[in-house]
Amino acid sequence: MIELQEVSKRFGAVTAIDEVSLTIGRGELVVILGSSGSGKSTLLRMMNRLVEHDSGRILFAGEEIRSFRPEDLRRRMGYAIQSIGLFPHWSVERNIATVPSLLRWPKTRVDARVAELMTLLQLEPAVYRARYPHQLSGGQQQRVGVARALAADPEVLLMDEPFGALDPVTRAALQRELAHIHDVSGKTIVLVTHDIDEALGLATRIVLLDAGRIVQSGTPLEMLAQPASDFVTDFFGRADVGIRLLGLRRVSEYMRPVGEHPLHDDDEGPISDTLSLRDALSVFVSRRVDRLPVANGEGTIVGRLELRDLLRPPRPSEPGIAQ
Repeated sequence: MIELQEVSKRFGAVTAIDEVSLTIGRGELVVILGSSGSGKSTLLRMMNRLVEHDSGRILFAGEEIRSFRPEDLRRRMGYAIQSIGLFPHWSVERNIATVPSLLRWPKTRVDARVAELMTLLQLEPAVYRARYPHQLSGGQQQRVGVARALAADPEVLLMDEPFGALDPVTRAALQRELAHIHDVSGKTIVLVTHDIDEALGLATRIVLLDAGRIVQSGTPLEMLAQPASDFVTDFFGRADVGIRLLGLRRVSEYMRPVGEHPLHDDDEGPISDTLSLRDALSVFVSRRVDRLPVANGEGTIVGRLELRDLLRPPRPSEPGIAQ
């Protein structure tokens, strides 16, 4: 889908990107992670020619990106940023319809697409489509920005710190919605962030940059459990690795089947089998118990999780670290 071959970019005497090679496959959700000044945003912006690379090659769908007119390339790559950039005197509906209207879609198709995306992003069309940006909360404005980036059904969605200015609750909600969009659409998404937990929670693959170079690329579990260097370990937090690993595993992978381990009369309400072990640990602590019943999506009790289960290594059959 997108391939960078020994790509470099300099700004005066500063090398922002230093001979980076990277392939992003169709349907991936790749998170580019790194500290401030590591080159994350520059790398992203080179993909749609908002920043021109100095050397190397960047291919999109097998073609060198300089063979595309910039406006044609950007219509095939949706782009969402932290500052949103909504047109203040246009309604929500007109903001979302910007690119489809430029492409001269029929009005009925534009209207249907706007309604579809607003519904997907939990913006009730009857309530919000006629409102203006100043009438929306920060989270609602960001939803409109994401909807606008998706409106023309681009092949790739590029996102540069899209949720960075939001409060933690709104940010978590939008992260869940982005994961849902990726699941239902299979869209290729490239997201830049400096937030480690955001990267671990969203990515199918993380690309960690330092000083314009890739220091490691891998799944969230590989980055935590198989760091390529001390820099990677320190970046993710040497003291936090254990708790972050718990955040990548689900209760369903560790619970004891209910038939083999009967429940007790004094057991409290069940936790969901989709909960992360990190969240389950919080429940253990808040309830001051050492066992929890587990229910599936239909509310049926399917097993039990014990506090000591969080300490055992993953079985070879479980997803995660190769044994």
